[in-house]
Amino acid sequence: MDVSRLTAIDVHTHVLASVTEKERSGTGSDALAGVFGSIPELTVPELAEYYRERSMAAIVFTVDSVTRTGQEPRVTNEEIAEHAAAHPDTLIPFASVDPGRGAAAVRTARRLINEHGVRGFKFHPSDQGFFPNDPAAYPLYEVIAEAGLPALFHSGQTGVGAGRPGGGGIRLKYSNPMHLDDVAVDFPDMPIIIAHPSVPWQDEALAVAGHKPQVYIDLSGWSPKYFPPQLVAQANSLLKEKVLFGSDFPALSPDRWLADFARLDIKDDVRPMILKENAVRLLGLDDSAKVAEA
Repeated sequence: MDVSRLTAIDVHTHVLASVTEKERSGTGSDALAGVFGSIPELTVPELAEYYRERSMAAIVFTVDSVTRTGQEPRVTNEEIAEHAAAHPDTLIPFASVDPGRGAAAVRTARRLINEHGVRGFKFHPSDQGFFPNDPAAYPLYEVIAEAGLPALFHSGQTGVGAGRPGGGGIRLKYSNPMHLDDVAVDFPDMPIIIAHPSVPWQDEALAVAGHKPQVYIDLSGWSPKYFPPQLVAQANSLLKEKVLFGSDFPALSPDRWLADFARLDIKDDVRPMILKENAVRLLGLDDSAKVAEA
């Protein structure tokens, strides 16, 4: 990946359509439709073209919540990794493995790393129905940490199930970012990304990221014009090397996010750090470019 050509790196992009599907519903994820309305469903190759047109790179993933929902992911980790490998200039594949799968989750994670070259893992505690600091999930983290890969955790409010009776069975308590403080202590060598402005626990997220050197925050899922003032203040100062651009596409497009971010009171020297430089360092993309040149 030639990072010099990139204007930004979107660290939070969902894959909602499989290349094997003959028809698409046109409403995106049914679980999100009530909040975001009709959202586009793109396959991995289509995402590659979408981001390439914008001179951006993107981390792409699905969400495996089979334990809670009883349904396998609509797009497999293997499909995402296979097709992302055909577009290494633009796409970075993450995997999602439900910790509720137990020992099978550990075996799957190891296989996805060794055989499919995934570059990180995505967790959604509320959708998957687990506390991130539950010791039952630790064998899975051990595989991720051993490989030196980052783990990205949803935090705070979620559009999944919003407005449905009982919130569609989603329990927000699982996504308090303070639970990640334990994970950061127990896995000090595993980079952790706290996804989204962590409403209503923004201060907890800032505290964990400020205290634990390997913890980052991505800004996906909310338009920057709605960012809490304390998040903006710390992104401009104490956490300027720990904050990452993410859109949550297709729920929120990078075009909309970037347009609103341009109006946010962010220092000129901090803006490129958030949009690209912090992600380049976190993901080791500068190192991979040097290896390619050699």
